[in-house]
Amino acid sequence: MKLKIAAFFAAWLCIAQTFVKAQSNIAISGKITNTEGQALEGATIYLKTVSDSVLIKTAISGADGSYQLVQLKKGNYRLYVTMIGFAAYKSPPILLEQSIVGQAISLQKSGTALKEVIVTAQKPLIEHQVDRTVVNVDALISNAGSTAMDVLEKSPGVIVDQNGAISLKGKNGVKIFIDDKPTYLSGADLENYLRSLSASTIDQVELMTNPPAKYDAAGNGGVINIRLKKNKAKGFNGGLNLSYSQGRFGKTNNSFNFNYRNNKFNVFGNISYSTVNSFNDLDINRHFLNADGSIASNFLQNSYIRHTGQSYNSKIGVDYYASDKNTFGINLTGLINPAEDRTLNTSRLLNASDVLDSTIVAINREHSRLKNGGINLNFRHQYDKKGRELSFDLDYLVYHTVDEQSFDNTTYLPNGADINHDLLTGNLPSNIDIYSAKTDYTHPLAGGFKLAAGLKASYTKTNNIADYFYTTDGLTTPDYGKTNHFIYKENINAAYLNLNKDWKRVSLQAGLRFENTSSDGHQLGNIQKPDSVFKRNYNGLFPTLYVQYKLDTAGNQTININYGRRIDRPYYQDLNPFLSPLDKFTYYTGNPFLKPSYTNSIELSHTWKNITTTLSYSKTKDEVNETIEIVDGIYYSRPGNIGSKVIKSISVDAGFDPTKWLNIHFYGHVMNMHTISAFYTGTLNTQGTYYFIRPVFQFKIPQNWTLQLDGGYQSSVTDAQFVTRGMGKINTAVSKKISASTTLKLVVNDVFRNFISGGDINNLANTQANYRNIRDSRTTVLSLSYRFGKAMADQRKHNSNGAESEQNRVKN
Repeated sequence: MKLKIAAFFAAWLCIAQTFVKAQSNIAISGKITNTEGQALEGATIYLKTVSDSVLIKTAISGADGSYQLVQLKKGNYRLYVTMIGFAAYKSPPILLEQSIVGQAISLQKSGTALKEVIVTAQKPLIEHQVDRTVVNVDALISNAGSTAMDVLEKSPGVIVDQNGAISLKGKNGVKIFIDDKPTYLSGADLENYLRSLSASTIDQVELMTNPPAKYDAAGNGGVINIRLKKNKAKGFNGGLNLSYSQGRFGKTNNSFNFNYRNNKFNVFGNISYSTVNSFNDLDINRHFLNADGSIASNFLQNSYIRHTGQSYNSKIGVDYYASDKNTFGINLTGLINPAEDRTLNTSRLLNASDVLDSTIVAINREHSRLKNGGINLNFRHQYDKKGRELSFDLDYLVYHTVDEQSFDNTTYLPNGADINHDLLTGNLPSNIDIYSAKTDYTHPLAGGFKLAAGLKASYTKTNNIADYFYTTDGLTTPDYGKTNHFIYKENINAAYLNLNKDWKRVSLQAGLRFENTSSDGHQLGNIQKPDSVFKRNYNGLFPTLYVQYKLDTAGNQTININYGRRIDRPYYQDLNPFLSPLDKFTYYTGNPFLKPSYTNSIELSHTWKNITTTLSYSKTKDEVNETIEIVDGIYYSRPGNIGSKVIKSISVDAGFDPTKWLNIHFYGHVMNMHTISAFYTGTLNTQGTYYFIRPVFQFKIPQNWTLQLDGGYQSSVTDAQFVTRGMGKINTAVSKKISASTTLKLVVNDVFRNFISGGDINNLANTQANYRNIRDSRTTVLSLSYRFGKAMADQRKHNSNGAESEQNRVKN
């Protein structure tokens, strides 16, 4: 198989090189000096369109003042240059039809240059590219003192539900990456990680509903790539961010990022520490029905959950520049997340006349400790300055989780008499080992074409143990119904090709990815349960296509179309068939019969200046979704394949500058979801249309003050078995630039405390159910950030590793 793939790549490359003609890139180069003619290092150069000031390229002047902007298209541009201590420079219009060499620029010293730098260098909140939407995190000041999860909640098209599940433009199965590296987490662990990652360490969030072929095909909902900040200055430089948040409970979120560059070595890293201190006030009501639809009994449950803990995150990397063409790197990542959940659960059982029959009080405790360590070894070779490049990545990651649970239940009669007491304890250690290797090759072809190709292999092994013990009347015995041991192994081999080309008005990118998956699971039995095993082997082809057409030569209006096919493999833990109690009346159980789901999606968008309108259509087969079944009054939550799901939507993403002191950004979409599937109560056939809006207003006030008002509202959503009620919130923030390096921000989230989730669970056998969840959403955050160091442009970046999608499927 490997020889066939290599031969295929070689033949493909020869054909591409034979039939394409040469075309050189357009560039602008020159030198930045002061009025005395002395070279200025660290000046920032921006190239923007004349028509609408869209940022095209940036560069940083080197030690000799030189700069270069390459791979430019013909058009009408302006050059902007900023540097602390100098007045901002703005060039006259430049009609670029061929390369310009020696574009010298002289900067004048100015005592008021800092103010001009702040205004000119500010990035827009949203940038649209041919294959992704980019969110510049610092452009939204209410992100100060917040977390990565908060940043995602404010990103266009991203919705985070009450369980922390993330969807992108209505699609579940979104894969989260950090610097092109998968997070290797899912479910509660992913939510905890994103809520512990400080927003101050994040530079950009890339939203890809249809990622290119270079990315793993996993994730029907697309990929969200979080890019962390990277300092680029010689010497020692970085930033410190401190924040304190006060809601019902107080918590902190602090981070430090640094970079040290000296000769051939570059050392960089991010270190963060945060505390978790929050609550959930959850009501779940279940009304059991007679055959004629009348109420038979009622089960009303309240769970007050206190979440506490700490999170220590770190990433340390070293790059060694062996020569101008060869770079070696090593990245070490670590996460320690000790946490505790304490739940007071009160369940009231009432008869058809709402008369109390009994009350069950449960005191549940869960102590967990997640430890994650990873090492990435990488190598990059640049053959020439035209962009021909080869890279290798080797990765090893290990996850170790210790989870200790106790469920202490006492049953009372209406008169307060204690009639039953039992205790269930569990010990759930889990280990996950992931090995990955990949190589990527980029080759510029004649005629301006660019070819990318790559190979990847990954191997994952999970080892999950659940030991439960039941204690009643002072006697402790093993609970073999819940005790289990599950081992899962998976191997994925992949290869891809990607080709892109920019013409005068047309841009084209096409890719094809092949993936082979082989897996086997082994559920070890006990004295009451027999062993069981399953094995699967399947292949898939995943094409991608992006086309952009400019309706005018300036590019003010463009039409984009993209198509892609993707796969969503089940989370490792979702395949684990044993029971895991959430409380005495609610259990989670895995499903070893889960099949992978496949999605075909197409998008058509029109952009006019800063307004983008998008029409999209997707159809998913066998989507994995949560399903709820009631048996003898007990809730069983398990993942299941939903037969068919069709999503149609229209969205608008727009930015306006009505005045110099006001910026408005608006995102909204209207979406229809239709689900048809076989279900345990019969055919599940649901359909609903909902809307979502998120406006942002920024007011620029004199003396470096900025005021922001933002919010969002989502109407009621019907999705398979669930109906989520409408909810929204309003946030406000103020920012003060104290100095060139220090910023103070004050943020109030959910000012009116309206962010309360709730909904109904349908298609239950002879049961009606609904829920309501209140979180610590109204918080006041005070944040201080301090930056030091200057920028340079000669730093090598390596943002991808070989373990692309496996990390997102860890679910402990």
